Amino acid sequence: MPSHLLGILIGGTSHVGKSTLAERLADRLGWNGLSTDKLGRHPGRPWLAMPAPVAEFYDRLSPETIHWFLKVHHENMWPAIRQRIEAESGAGRPFVLEGAALRPEYMATVVSDQIFGVLLHADDGFLLQRMRSAAAYEQRTDAERRPIDAFIDRSLRENAAFTVAAETVGLRLVDAADERAVAGLFDELVERGAGRQPPEG
Repeated sequence: MPSHLLGILIGGTSHVGKSTLAERLADRLGWNGLSTDKLGRHPGRPWLAMPAPVAEFYDRLSPETIHWFLKVHHENMWPAIRQRIEAESGAGRPFVLEGAALRPEYMATVVSDQIFGVLLHADDGFLLQRMRSAAAYEQRTDAERRPIDAFIDRSLRENAAFTVAAETVGLRLVDAADERAVAGLFDELVERGAGRQPPEG
């Protein structure tokens, strides 16, 4: 019988469903819900309030450079993320942590009987549709679409790289486009996490 979990790590590229799954798990289990997004800033979705430097970042850099900068950003963030994981687990505070900065090669170094790691991934068509829908892509001008296209390209590159990395390090992979697979993962983690509640106060 698997031991009760103390922490759940959910990685994956943008719009793959990390936040939705993490929020549902944290709510069901009564655990702390955490995100790596709050630990570091990087040019994100270029369809909200987009400052000029963010637009320039996506408009002027090559797809390869944009993706490289993201990987460097995640590398710089990892020490703080690992410290947070160790602090929460060391204090006995059960948590669900999600974020694109949870790269498979990093998660694999902290996964244990009590810390579970999973990568959500999906095919390009699924992710493209989600991101274009969120960005109201069809209503955008050509100028507005350029940074959106660059962000989507970056996200698809990450999805492919993450999938290969997860397979290489033996991290659990779940297809976010498969509703039954995601529901099964949710039920499994709720069962494994049940019985361990956050300390009072």
